[in-house]
Amino acid sequence: MLEEHTPEYYRARQARGLDNDWSADRKSDEDERREAAIAWGDALSERGWFAPQWPKEYGGAGMTPMEQFILAYERTAAGAPQVGGNGLSMLGPTLIVHGTDEQKSRVLPGILSGEIMWAQGYSEPGAGSDLASLQTRAVRDGDEWVINGQKIWTSNAHHADALFVLVRTDPNAPKHRGISFMLLPEIKTPGLSVRPLINMGWEHGFNETFFEDVRTRGDNVVGDVDRGWYVGMTLLDYERSNISGAITVRRRLDLLREYLGTEDGRKRARRSPTLRAELADRYVETEVGQNFSFRIISMQNSGLIPNYEASTAKMFISEITQAATRTGTRIFGLYSNLWDEDDERAPLFALYTQRYVLDVPRTIAAGTSEVQRNIIATRGLGLPRA
Repeated sequence: MLEEHTPEYYRARQARGLDNDWSADRKSDEDERREAAIAWGDALSERGWFAPQWPKEYGGAGMTPMEQFILAYERTAAGAPQVGGNGLSMLGPTLIVHGTDEQKSRVLPGILSGEIMWAQGYSEPGAGSDLASLQTRAVRDGDEWVINGQKIWTSNAHHADALFVLVRTDPNAPKHRGISFMLLPEIKTPGLSVRPLINMGWEHGFNETFFEDVRTRGDNVVGDVDRGWYVGMTLLDYERSNISGAITVRRRLDLLREYLGTEDGRKRARRSPTLRAELADRYVETEVGQNFSFRIISMQNSGLIPNYEASTAKMFISEITQAATRTGTRIFGLYSNLWDEDDERAPLFALYTQRYVLDVPRTIAAGTSEVQRNIIATRGLGLPRA
């Protein structure tokens, strides 16, 4: 299936070591990008693989954790993107557990068809790693809720059709209580503005979102009012192994090794026993990363819940991703100052130069390495918190 249906657009990007963003592609003004996203989503839907982790009664594939792992492994190796975004991986599983029948029938079909993309409104300027400190406020007004506040790092909000948010509905309750989980089915609702945040690689992936008297229906609360913290922490996507990250690093190293064997690569590379050993170390680390992933999926397939093991894999793979880009830039020396991928002097389409910058957030996003080390220390090694 992957050989026959992975669009050429995605194969070509994989051949250059580039990431794919299906959520952005489906809204692109470029015909090739948009058509590739639609074709890939349709190919998965025809086989019932669009939502591999969802139960079959809700339109998913009902795959076991091991089956999900195998699909993710092969999909990443083929260069095909993950689909569905936060709606598929976060909102859908949350609704399946906590949503009403009406909410499920209203929201889940749009996620499964790929027609409705949801963005996540969790983090705030003063509530990042300490998310429970969020202050965006929702007040009941008759049959509606009125929301005021700000969210930040709202991934793909500029491509999204809808938004789900955590808001504070009881400011007097302890901070983990008094929070509710709400749906905003129309992101272009009055009072809600999305402003771009451009990263240091000149990419637009994040946004800040502002709420000024934004209204949503009273029945758009998922679960109980003031109990949204526990709703928001629901996650039934068993693919926590991060195998996609390990395979991506390995693929980029393969591209680097193959390029160094070409005439162009020999001209632009610094060659030394130290750099050769460093590249070999990166390969060894990808094998270690894959074994961390295998450990997690083996636990999940046996009915166990990974805890510090998931933190170990996340931290290790995010850090070897950065290490691989540092190695690449050292190998190319001064040529690593060339950013433009179309510059004929830029080695490997400036892949490692750009990744050096774009991979900086790897050890921050989805839980910083510092947070992961604390989890490993306390839950894995039994060390005291102080």
